[in-house]
Amino acid sequence: MLHLFNHRYTLTFHTALALIVCGGAVCPPFARAQEYSTEQKDTEAVLAPEDFSPYAGRNFPQIPLWGDSHLHTMVSVDAGTMTRLSQEDAYRFARGEEVTTTHGLRAKLSRPLDWLVISDHAEMYGLMPQLLSGDAQVLSTEQGRLWYEALTAGDPKKAFDTAMEIVASLSDEKPPIDNPKAIKHAWEAYTALADRYNEPGVFSAIIGYEYTTEGANNLHRNVLFRDDALRANQTRPFSQYDSKNPEDLWASLADFEARTGGEVLAIPHNGNLSNGRMFSLNAYDGSPLTEEIAQMRARFEPLYEATQIKGDGEAHPFLSPDDEFADFDTWDAANLNGTEVKTPDMLAGEYAREALKRGLAIERKLGVNPFKFGMVGATDSHTGLSTAQEDNFFGKHSGVEPEPHRWEHVVIEAPDPALTIYGWKQAAGGLGAVWATENTRAAIFDAMMRKETYATTGSRMTVRFFGGYDFTEADTLTRLPADAGYARGVPMGGDLGTAPEGGAPSFLVAAMKDPLSGNLDRIQIVKGWIDAEDETHEKVYNVVWSGDRVPDEAGKLPDVGNTVDVASASWTNSIGAPELIGVWKDPEFDATQPAFYYARVIEIPTPRWTAYEAKRFNVKMSDDVPMTTTERAYTSPIWYSPM
Repeated sequence: MLHLFNHRYTLTFHTALALIVCGGAVCPPFARAQEYSTEQKDTEAVLAPEDFSPYAGRNFPQIPLWGDSHLHTMVSVDAGTMTRLSQEDAYRFARGEEVTTTHGLRAKLSRPLDWLVISDHAEMYGLMPQLLSGDAQVLSTEQGRLWYEALTAGDPKKAFDTAMEIVASLSDEKPPIDNPKAIKHAWEAYTALADRYNEPGVFSAIIGYEYTTEGANNLHRNVLFRDDALRANQTRPFSQYDSKNPEDLWASLADFEARTGGEVLAIPHNGNLSNGRMFSLNAYDGSPLTEEIAQMRARFEPLYEATQIKGDGEAHPFLSPDDEFADFDTWDAANLNGTEVKTPDMLAGEYAREALKRGLAIERKLGVNPFKFGMVGATDSHTGLSTAQEDNFFGKHSGVEPEPHRWEHVVIEAPDPALTIYGWKQAAGGLGAVWATENTRAAIFDAMMRKETYATTGSRMTVRFFGGYDFTEADTLTRLPADAGYARGVPMGGDLGTAPEGGAPSFLVAAMKDPLSGNLDRIQIVKGWIDAEDETHEKVYNVVWSGDRVPDEAGKLPDVGNTVDVASASWTNSIGAPELIGVWKDPEFDATQPAFYYARVIEIPTPRWTAYEAKRFNVKMSDDVPMTTTERAYTSPIWYSPM
């Protein structure tokens, strides 16, 4: 019997089951209900209408939004010497449309992106399309006229040499073409296009650009705006011609916010080719780091690009010798153009995990942590195509689009041939996942600022990570781990409160596989901390894993196995798990020691893009070319600081 009074429903358990009918006949659940005791029959559950649905009233993020914060088109000077894809082509492709590449190939994503930042280089912004179209502003300069004539003379060799000359000019102290009006026109055309392709709830076209400094050492930053063209047009892309010092970039961003009321952030480029400079312990000029500089970096750089086409930047085997998964897509021979050989002492200033540890040490000294960043992945593709999926990888630039021998083509030429980067070395990655409450520019930007993000090497696995003090195994039995996570803890990117007396942090972590990729091997939690003697440490814990494997005494898990058939570029998901969830409590917690924790999710082996390429074109690659990969995700950390 159903009674309605005072806008509330009173429903007996017995009667509720009796309401389940199938085509006029009683359904089996009702038959089973007859067996319930009298006490159960008379038990009443009082439900408010607004409380019936477990999803009603939620105000936390429901699904991750996938995107790329680092994509170049022909508007970038270096990309524009090769690619002919425009910013509009890039938006269309990211939204799921089919486009034709520079070399005439048809290209389409398996699934659209939710958001995109077209981050064309600030230096001489828009020069290449302006040159090729004979833009009057550019041709009014002597250098512009000379370059235009060389590019359009019909001599392929002369055009190529000129293109290389244009790229080389990016290392000059001053721009060879200094025309603010041309940059203004190109920038405003881009911001207008971004506004046109921005569709709240469907696709966020986040306005941005790349500040490119110390070109060979990759101290670049991708600058993102929270707002639309109206605010973004109140500035111009800050370039190395304004200053090569990133500290001056932060000052410029602070000025923009003060002048306009807008909001902006910067994401440092993957630092694995910076030869130790990305996470230096000193200021840019070599002087001691100050509290003010550390605060500026912490304020404007909440995230870090942990993985991309030019290698992975989470960890390095030299820095983490006990981590069996540290050596992944490692580029560690030299700086970007091979003009400076890398030495082991440089590595600590290049990788995310070591930077997080350095941040703890700096905070103890200065009172502020400049390296308190979350994680995102991006492509840094210069093709106009954001392609991070292994079977759909179009390369770093248009000179290495898919064709039979791109695996051995030069991607980045160095003075010493031993340091030259060839096609097979490229990684098909990465992507950024953002836990935003809705698909809008503002919501995604706000999620980035609170660091509720994670990086993947290209797979779209769903990952949750929460820290608190009272998570238990019971929290792993629900299908809604976020309910417990947000109610009793903090999400990735957050800070743990004061530890209860005698207590230790516990972490609730869950992951579901990408339906188009491999099953999950394991979830790990990486801990970093600093002791009383100011020494930093790290440890990797296996938290939950697939199958019935048993760790050894040192905590090492047996290998998950490998089902990849390289010849057919295929694998079976007969190993691993489609989802994993677990709770882990820090067994070595010391309430006096600052620490950070982040989750790393590892997939089972799957075919690398080189295996797909070998099969498609029926080519035999050299033995040093890897044919399998283990896609992974890195969450933003959760930090603990003693009071």
